Amino acid sequence: MSVVLNSFILVFLSEMGDKTQLLALVLVSKFRKPVPILFGIFLATVLNHALASYFGKLISNYISHDVLKWFLAGTFIFFGIWLLKSDQEDGSENPFSWGPFWTTVVTFFFAEMGDKTQLATAAIAAKYVDPLLVTIGTTLGMMGADGLAVVFGNNFLKKVSIKLVNKLACILFILFGLGIFFGY
Repeated sequence: MSVVLNSFILVFLSEMGDKTQLLALVLVSKFRKPVPILFGIFLATVLNHALASYFGKLISNYISHDVLKWFLAGTFIFFGIWLLKSDQEDGSENPFSWGPFWTTVVTFFFAEMGDKTQLATAAIAAKYVDPLLVTIGTTLGMMGADGLAVVFGNNFLKKVSIKLVNKLACILFILFGLGIFFGY
């Protein structure tokens, strides 16, 4: 049980204030459907952290750090531009036609690639040599931290303009992408 608890604590604390909490808030602002977003976060996290637990070392042997860095930077910049573009549209059509669940699964899965929580998951799995329990603990940690953003973000968005949140998120995602690209 200490494996699950230690994995939970490490990921929960490292996820607080992380970009995926911001992503959860953005998704709530876009779709206003917290339940499918929570299930999407859960599926993406299970897939991502299981991948990290079981194959983290293997993947790092085949994908160079530079290629991963460029891909992640491009993903964040793209998502920031998408937020800016979707904010300027008339709202008649959602730019992502996948719906809240699949949009959450895809964006969370890729947002966590190479992230500190994915790397922490791989390191914890190497330490405890129990990928299943590590995946359970880290997934619970992600759900705890990002679930707070989804649940309380909905109330927060009732008081704050969605356009303001989208503009700030756009800027932050582009800055995250540039930060990854330039190694900050």
